[in-house]
Amino acid sequence: MTPNETLKHYFGYDHFRPGQAEIINQVLAKKNTLAIMPTGGGKSLCYQIPALILPGITLVISPLIALMKDQVDALNDNGIPAAFINSSLDYASIQNNLSLALTGQLKLLYIAPERLENPHFLNELASLNISLVAIDEAHCISQWGHDFRPSYLNLQASLATLGQDFPTLALTATATDQVAQDICQQMQIDPQQVIKTGFSRPNLIFKVAKGQDANTFCLNYLRKNPHQAGIIYAATRKKVEQLGSFLSKHGQKVAIYHAGLSEETRHQAQEDFIFDRVNVIIATNAFGMGINKSNVRFVIHAQAPGSLEAYYQEAGRAGRDGLLSEAILLFHEQDMMTQRFFIDNSDAQADYQTIQYHKLQAVSHYANTEECLQRFIVRYFGEETEPCQKCGNCTDERASEDITLASQKILSCVVRMRGNFGKKIVAQVLFGSTASKITQFNLQALSTFGIMHDLRLKEIEALIDYLLASGYLKTAAGKYPTVTITALGVQVLKGKQSVKRKVTKAKVIKSNQAVDRALFERLRNLRLDLALKQEVPPYVIFPDKTLEELCLLKPKRLDDLLAVSGIGQAKLEKYGQLFLAEILAYQNET
Repeated sequence: MTPNETLKHYFGYDHFRPGQAEIINQVLAKKNTLAIMPTGGGKSLCYQIPALILPGITLVISPLIALMKDQVDALNDNGIPAAFINSSLDYASIQNNLSLALTGQLKLLYIAPERLENPHFLNELASLNISLVAIDEAHCISQWGHDFRPSYLNLQASLATLGQDFPTLALTATATDQVAQDICQQMQIDPQQVIKTGFSRPNLIFKVAKGQDANTFCLNYLRKNPHQAGIIYAATRKKVEQLGSFLSKHGQKVAIYHAGLSEETRHQAQEDFIFDRVNVIIATNAFGMGINKSNVRFVIHAQAPGSLEAYYQEAGRAGRDGLLSEAILLFHEQDMMTQRFFIDNSDAQADYQTIQYHKLQAVSHYANTEECLQRFIVRYFGEETEPCQKCGNCTDERASEDITLASQKILSCVVRMRGNFGKKIVAQVLFGSTASKITQFNLQALSTFGIMHDLRLKEIEALIDYLLASGYLKTAAGKYPTVTITALGVQVLKGKQSVKRKVTKAKVIKSNQAVDRALFERLRNLRLDLALKQEVPPYVIFPDKTLEELCLLKPKRLDDLLAVSGIGQAKLEKYGQLFLAEILAYQNET
């Protein structure tokens, strides 16, 4: 059968997706090939179709146990004989699957890369009639990839010991030009045989929300989208459990998944999500690789991941069916510190750590850019695309404000610091801080010391982040990223380029607004009762300013209290219901 006939006969599709036919034809022509296709682009058919046409068996090397099982189940269901060998099987099952392969009863055999490090297993594979080797998640080959695995480094040498002439097909969803070059070099793939189908995902709506409380944001989002399937990612197991507990407590049916849970618990959570017994799963990056659930309508990152490759791969699990879906990043500067901690405490060599620091900077730039978010990501992977007109930045209707003067102050300070210091020290100099490092390096002597004292330190840091994301400044890759000016920044400093930034006009409660004194007294009495019971001063519960804002805003829902100065998540949970009930009771009486 031809590739098109095979596609229709076994899989029921009339047409290939972009790039699939070209990749398949190269493989059938016995050309080593690198296929770079976005998540949901149909990578698996690129080796499954050749596997059915070629005479022998196709080996699929994959690090993903979940993917192996899902794909083998799907292939067997389509009448295609396939099996897998990985650590989830006992010895008897492994031997049975090997026997099926050796007797020609399988068309595809999925194996973990670590298996190829076993000489006895390689000897068994050498007895097979191998027509094709497919390497899934091929970015794991490269130390520049976001999920580098040492077991992938020896793949080419191990495959060479099999002594057979078969083409190799490497597949990945996320590869920068540097990663692609590395894969080609290591797997002996001619750069002319690289096929990219484009990184753009037109059906994904990208958004970044900065400074949002993750618990409240996710709860509100789930309430507004009650029947939609989605994944919420967090960087740590602790955050997964805390967020899962919070959402469950507020009536949301969710599952949680991380590597610290038992295999049985993880399996159950995964099955509940795949079979729609729960709509939402909260997980670390341990979840999702190889999950083919097509109707995921949203992916929310409650904490930023360590690289744009990881982010795009995880976000790409939304909308695999081609329907509009959302990918939302909740960004906090603390996330960067968490990811730096992971890098600092990894066993990786210094060079690899430097690469990871560089990738982490790109995540910060993504969160702080004002250009099209889809375009920013696609450009990161070495391509260009038009603005998507759908993302949070493309639809941002805020007015732009000229910040050229403030930018010039920052750029001038960076020049005077000669690229020897990082963002926080630069901000402290501009603010006029007396921190120990300022005096240690005599930075208070700089002419730019304190010239932005009218702003808060965090505001100055946010401006620096914007200049970094916009290309006026750059940071050196490494554990301690120092800031330097770019050629574009020099143009601003010389007055040849202006800088604009979109701003949100904060809602200000005017001090001359009349406070409802009767309600204020009721809230003050409630505060006093709580203070006496806890044996703490009343201002420890809430300061007067918070009570005044409660009187002015008169919130109607519990979540509305978070808009009030002085009420964070902890105090919302501790006192929110009591104060809200008092406000509602007062309004009912008056």
